[in-house]
Amino acid sequence: MSQNTLAGRDCLRLLDLTPEEFALVLDTAAQQKAAWKDGVHDAPCAGKSVAIIMEKPSLRTRSSFEIGTYRLGAHPLVLDDDHSAFSRGETVQDTTLVLERFVDAIVLRTYEQAKLVEVAQWASIPVINALSDDFHPCQGLADALTIREHKGTLAGLTIAYVGDGNNMAHTYLEMGVLAGMNVKLAFPAIHAPSSVVVAECEKIAPMTGATIELTNDPRGAVAGADVVITDTWTSMGDEDEHDQRLAEFEGFQVNAELMALAADDAIFMHCLPAHRGEEVTDEVMDAPCSVIFDEAENRLHAQKALLSLVMEAR
Repeated sequence: MSQNTLAGRDCLRLLDLTPEEFALVLDTAAQQKAAWKDGVHDAPCAGKSVAIIMEKPSLRTRSSFEIGTYRLGAHPLVLDDDHSAFSRGETVQDTTLVLERFVDAIVLRTYEQAKLVEVAQWASIPVINALSDDFHPCQGLADALTIREHKGTLAGLTIAYVGDGNNMAHTYLEMGVLAGMNVKLAFPAIHAPSSVVVAECEKIAPMTGATIELTNDPRGAVAGADVVITDTWTSMGDEDEHDQRLAEFEGFQVNAELMALAADDAIFMHCLPAHRGEEVTDEVMDAPCSVIFDEAENRLHAQKALLSLVMEAR
């Protein structure tokens, strides 16, 4: 296995990793997943502890981080109520400097990316983004692991993301360019991804052989794709806009007709939770090509690998 250059490092977005480090996390996850299945339950982080701070509702993120931390032999300190971590009016600086005296890493699921950046600025321990409004790197790692398991490789594959130009769209752009994939994003014009993130990814793409295509045509994006991905049209915090968004995303639903345009052996992915009947139909969610529950499980393995690497002694 490659030398671990991630010890002591933060992961606030996937572009915090080099292509080699991205591959290292996936290789580590695959190795740990196989070992656990074979009954080899190593605890490389025994005696350590991880603060898992959930400022947004969570099922997969909390469960996978808490269980992954436990399986590494570390203690998960979950802070997810209205009276913990950053909720008491204390500055981010003071809270972070207190936490780092107790724990060996901080996992934060929050709103503004700027808050993660500020926590990382003050922390002398690794900080991991468990979802922000801009990025979801741990989901990207889990999805890459899932694609690799089903397709055998990542480089050269075409992934088509259909939907909102949100944190997941940003994450798939970053995942794709790190892995040398062909990334096609289809979105309504008024829900485009960040031009800054697109530009950052376009700089990296030539180095890995990746390509990026942005379009407002979901059919064109999906045609011949190896992987078709979507995400909810109404993210947390946007519930008041639900009906408006349904109208704005008309024509972007992943249904059997759209999936039929993809490669014959294409897989379908969704980071969940899904609004069945909106961005995707039951027919696709429950089809043999759907790998959504493998994808959900791999949150555990990808995050466990990332934690073990960043908490490794330098």
